Amino acid sequence: MKYAGLLVMPAGFFLTVAAIVLFPGAAQRTAFVLCGLAVEAMGLGVAVRGHMQLRSENR
Repeated sequence: MKYAGLLVMPAGFFLTVAAIVLFPGAAQRTAFVLCGLAVEAMGLGVAVRGHMQLRSENR
């Protein structure tokens, strides 16, 4: 799962860049950029959870 998270983060980045380039209206651009940032945050969460060790492995 950690690799999936690392692949999702660039997808969110490219969504954000695409929104800035493609959308002329500020409201549409802002909404799409927020969605791109949310995708990046979800990818970061998946990557972090994938790298964390389980508590049972520490004992």
